Amino acid sequence: MERPFQEKKDQHFSTDPAEALEQIMDDFGSLVLKTAFFYVKDRHLSEDITQEVFIRAFKNWSHFRGASSVKTWIIRITINLCKDKLGLKTMTSERPTSPFLLQANGYGHVEEEVLQRIKQTEILKHIMNLPPHYQEVIYLYYYLDFSTAEISSAIETPEGTVRGRLHRARQVLKEQLEKEGLSK
Repeated sequence: MERPFQEKKDQHFSTDPAEALEQIMDDFGSLVLKTAFFYVKDRHLSEDITQEVFIRAFKNWSHFRGASSVKTWIIRITINLCKDKLGLKTMTSERPTSPFLLQANGYGHVEEEVLQRIKQTEILKHIMNLPPHYQEVIYLYYYLDFSTAEISSAIETPEGTVRGRLHRARQVLKEQLEKEGLSK
């Protein structure tokens, strides 16, 4: 499956905040919205967070040093805002949906698409039963295709800790999926 949100190695952003914001919104708008939804599990709150992320990116563009990729920087802003909002709102009304289900895909047959969506939803339910720090690394690694170094930067946690969480999350998830008969 092709990952739609890969930042191109030779991608350059304007030094003008307005132009950079437009490019960042085009390149990462959907990613920010899906990430916000993953954390807060509320569509309307996710949309509000997405707007706030881009406002902050615009205001702080001149301070962006390039120590990480723009993608990592914008996701770090998103995660921090989501965590801030979760401190204020712990109960949500919507259940999570796989980020891949929010976008159209190219299956040839309706039956195949339905089966794939069911499988993704089942796996995501198990992911959402993991402790939050495991959910986070699984989401960033598998759904956003972040490296462990990028995850470390995005969640401001040592890379060794990220690798440990990822390893343990895989183990727990595998045990859960095997118990449910969803894995070999």
